[in-house]
Amino acid sequence: MDAFNPTPPLWTQSAIHAWSFCCPTCRALTADAKQVWINRRSPVFMEDHRRKWQEFYQCQCGTVWWAWSSDRPPLDRAKSESQEDTA
Repeated sequence: MDAFNPTPPLWTQSAIHAWSFCCPTCRALTADAKQVWINRRSPVFMEDHRRKWQEFYQCQCGTVWWAWSSDRPPLDRAKSESQEDTA
């Protein structure tokens, strides 16, 4: 499955909106998803002129959910920096 395929896969049709960036059923993170598809054909422009997309995930538990790309939590940079300091 190509996450950037312009045609949405059939499994995305049953997706529910997740308000936090994880599976709304089992709270699994995106890295645990069985499949991913990003709707890059229809970006939404925010007030600051940045774009956001719908990201669709099929979870291991069977739940299909989506969230806005702008809701993705920031990377834990502090953790990676502290690991570099100890290396």
